[in-house]
Amino acid sequence: ATDAHMYKTAYSSAIEAIGLHNQKYADQPATISVKLSALHPRYETAQSHRVMTELYQTLLDLIRLGRKHGVGVTIDAEETERMELSLKLFEKTFIHQDCKGWGQFGVVIQAYGKRALPALVWLRKLAEDQQDKIPVRLVKGAYWDREIKHSQELGEAEYAVFTRKESTDLAYLTCVRFLLDETTNAYLFPQFASHNPHTIASILEMANDKSHFELQRLHGMGDALYAHILEEEKTAVRIYAPVGYHKDLLPYLVRRLLENGANSSFVHRLADAKMPVETLAEHPIQTLQKQIFFKNTHIPLPADIFPDRKNSSGVNITIEPQWQQLQKGVDKYMHNTWTFGPMINGEKLVEGELHKVVSPANTNDHVGDIFHADSQQTEQALTIATEAFPGWCTAPIEHRMAALNKLADLLEENRDELIALCHREAGKTVQDSIDEIREAVDFCRYYAREADNLFESLTMPGPTGENNKLSVQGRGVFLCISPWNFPLAIFLGQVAAALITGNTVLAKPAEQTMLIAAKTVELAWEAGIPGNVLQLLTGYGSVLGKQLLPDNRVCGVAFTGSTETAWLINRQLAARHGPIVPLIAETGGQNTMIVDSTALPEQVVTDVIRSTFTSAGQRCSALRVMYVQQDIAERVTELLKGVMEELVVGLPFKNSTDVGPIIDEKSASKLQEHIDKMEQEATLIARSKLSDDCNNGYFIAPVAFKLDHISQLEKENFGPILHVITFEAGKLDEVIDEINSTGFGLPAGIHSRNESTTEYIAKRINAGNIYINRNQIGAVVGVQPFGGMGLSGTGPKAGGPGYLNRFILEKHRSINTTAIGGNASLLVQGNS
Repeated sequence: ATDAHMYKTAYSSAIEAIGLHNQKYADQPATISVKLSALHPRYETAQSHRVMTELYQTLLDLIRLGRKHGVGVTIDAEETERMELSLKLFEKTFIHQDCKGWGQFGVVIQAYGKRALPALVWLRKLAEDQQDKIPVRLVKGAYWDREIKHSQELGEAEYAVFTRKESTDLAYLTCVRFLLDETTNAYLFPQFASHNPHTIASILEMANDKSHFELQRLHGMGDALYAHILEEEKTAVRIYAPVGYHKDLLPYLVRRLLENGANSSFVHRLADAKMPVETLAEHPIQTLQKQIFFKNTHIPLPADIFPDRKNSSGVNITIEPQWQQLQKGVDKYMHNTWTFGPMINGEKLVEGELHKVVSPANTNDHVGDIFHADSQQTEQALTIATEAFPGWCTAPIEHRMAALNKLADLLEENRDELIALCHREAGKTVQDSIDEIREAVDFCRYYAREADNLFESLTMPGPTGENNKLSVQGRGVFLCISPWNFPLAIFLGQVAAALITGNTVLAKPAEQTMLIAAKTVELAWEAGIPGNVLQLLTGYGSVLGKQLLPDNRVCGVAFTGSTETAWLINRQLAARHGPIVPLIAETGGQNTMIVDSTALPEQVVTDVIRSTFTSAGQRCSALRVMYVQQDIAERVTELLKGVMEELVVGLPFKNSTDVGPIIDEKSASKLQEHIDKMEQEATLIARSKLSDDCNNGYFIAPVAFKLDHISQLEKENFGPILHVITFEAGKLDEVIDEINSTGFGLPAGIHSRNESTTEYIAKRINAGNIYINRNQIGAVVGVQPFGGMGLSGTGPKAGGPGYLNRFILEKHRSINTTAIGGNASLLVQGNS
């Protein structure tokens, strides 16, 4: 908010200065472009109510000032996910009495977006209704690579932008033709921004004597081209000049250089002496007609970015129709009451000890009821799983793969109900819930693909007359113990890995999220996984563990949870008199991030906020301790305070909520104890506010403290608490040693623009996952395999190529082929 106010002041001063210039040069009035993201701390769809009130008032103030001083104001373009929001804000401001009749309030449209032409049609209708003029700057687009990546990350069905440069060029010319149409030209004043000579030549060709327009170029670029235009065409040319400090303008300059230096750019092709002149003058539609596909075959659709499996589908909740459709579907389940119990041998048992399930966000919300398994049911499930193992282990791998892939499809088909359960039972926010389901889907598809390769028999080299083959098989009954913080994704990740490798499974979910687990097992049975192969045991881990862990029929344990519980499980398994079985454990961490003086403070704080407070800090990968070099610590701390003031803590199903509840009262109490301790022993940096929605749930406001040393933390605090430690230049090795001394090794973050520094830290720090100049959460299956070392787990990494190996046994078969009549292959070799 402080920065937003600063930028408003800067824009206001600029308008006044430009106004003085315009008094002297009335025939060439200068205008100003404003970035809405600079004028409000929460310029995003989820906070649209604030944008349409607070940012609206700010923009209106600038419009009034601009009109007073005769300075036109244009809303600059940003990411496509903000397009609808910016147009709504533009409309509300445009129809205000203080803007009517001015004709100098404009907007930028990016032609690489597929909604460019519809947006222009909408703008013409808006101007026509008000009988006013709207200046429209038409650009190719400035965030193309980011848009492509973002659509892939979200798992969208399509891209919001064109994937061929020729398509963007053609879309631009289509928009040009529309803007130069006589009817449109009466209401929209085109400002064509381009450095492409073919594009400019096309504009001049399409225009006529009655057309009203201007051309625009960037300061310092296209000088020779536009000098020629000014001399030969006598067309108005406006220079677009970014204004600011070097540190702010450098990223802007780099992006412009990258765009104009790309292989497909006109400038690059012009400099190529081997490039025929005719190709430079080729119309983009001619270029496209030579292509077999209009889509760029080198850029697959988001669903197809992985070569041998389908990407999970997501929802872009910044796009209003997608958000409304999702909300409508989820709302159908927001008042449901689910009832589940142990799920044994294909039967759902609803008998025995009943436990009421309430939402951590609102304890008055009765989500459902769960029955706990008793010792007899537990023994029954183990016996059934043991007997089912031989048949499942020898089933064709194709059968197991088909079941997992079908389960992935069913998860997507039942997304709305699963999201409602994530909201209500686990307290997960909207985006967290979507991501939870997508990760579970990815686990199913990824492990199915990996197993297909793993279960191919391998012929080993050896002497003639022998056939040596290595094959793998499941171990037996696997006990999968999953946590509450990823009640669907980690639950199913463990289960899917055990099932695909031919093991039968007893699934034991966390007590706090057993309804989600039960619904998942229900879908697994529907997908074709037999009821005797996958069974659910509901109840307390301490009770079920005492019965199952000492039993030699349990041939392996997959566990995610605290280090202390992993130690307990390990001791119980080691005490058995029987085969030594694997414990696949992912445990706690004291996750850190190192920030040196070369890092960009704005980017650092954006990533720190997401890493620390997403899911209310209840992630294995969440940031706990940030080490920041003293040189930039003051600025980073200042930004951190400002962003934390803007966080919305509230009900998880609201799109405006940033931080949801803590999972239960016990966890919230422990966190509060630590906060109370820190208030005595550390320095408070910032604390967010709780909203009025937090009265009936388990909420902890995000908080940040300054520490002197990491040893002040006795254990991991699993919640929205950030600890900040500053360090002096030259003390990097001491920082790394301090981090390594904790013994934990889950993720670590590094923020630095010095590549040698990032390489040095990455090599020295003990961490399973290292994230450089980005946030350190949200590991994607098959892309960022996740897991720790030291006190943080046994490995191998979940969602990685080595994970399934811990669920299998190897079997080797050696056949003496000479014993059955000789070696025919040797005879063939001898004759040759």
